[in-house]
Amino acid sequence: MGSVFLFFCDFPIIRGESELPLYLLHMGQHVCQNYIIRNSGYPHNQILYCTKGSGILLTEGEKIPIPAGTAMFLPARRPHEYYPEGDIWDIRWVVPSGYAHEDILRHFGLAETEVFPLKDPHALDRIFRKMHEALRTEGVFGNYRASGYLYEFLMEFYRQISAKGTSAAPNPALIKAVDYIELNYARHITMEHLCSVSGVSKQHLCMLFRTTLGLRPTEHITKRRIQAAKELLASSEKTTEEIALRTGFCTSSYFCKMFRRYEGVTPSEFRKS
Repeated sequence: MGSVFLFFCDFPIIRGESELPLYLLHMGQHVCQNYIIRNSGYPHNQILYCTKGSGILLTEGEKIPIPAGTAMFLPARRPHEYYPEGDIWDIRWVVPSGYAHEDILRHFGLAETEVFPLKDPHALDRIFRKMHEALRTEGVFGNYRASGYLYEFLMEFYRQISAKGTSAAPNPALIKAVDYIELNYARHITMEHLCSVSGVSKQHLCMLFRTTLGLRPTEHITKRRIQAAKELLASSEKTTEEIALRTGFCTSSYFCKMFRRYEGVTPSEFRKS
């Protein structure tokens, strides 16, 4: 970001947006963050990230370096301290709120104090700038616009931390397995097939699916089949039995069982809706 943003704190006037599932409570930037001591923590969850310089986070007896390209998640009411190591420690912070924001953070695995390497801080900065500019230039509706950007910011943050510092590109073995599923979901697929295509062991492939996609290979196959089944239910008059066979489920009863497990309704109920 440019030098115009050497220091600022945005505290939007909260009005009707307080009824939203997610809205921006506070954001700001300090080009050299001062020493912060919070013996009782901060009242709200925070995401902070560093773009220049370096500092130290003290929490729960740990001393954690925070160099450029590093983010921190600090949960509400958790004691902590942080301070710069030199003349520059450019810190940006975002404080989300709303009745669904804790569920969103929890879904992203953000519940405890944690530090993450960022793959592309500039991508976060672009959204950060849009939030700030919306608050400063759009008057009454600025925080509504900023809250929309906040959702985009959280999605980008999750994308960057989800692989915990690994390469931004998905693992080639995972790509091969996912592509194979995409082309063959209607057929019988075994772990042996996926391991042969991807060139890695069963244990390693399961680890790649779990850490990158958050599910097991068999779950991904089932979800892809259900996705195809939903398209057929919505766009055709095919029977449940026909759709089960076309999407790779061995029987109609198994198809209905899995559909209800993942969608919360039966195929017939989905079609009626």
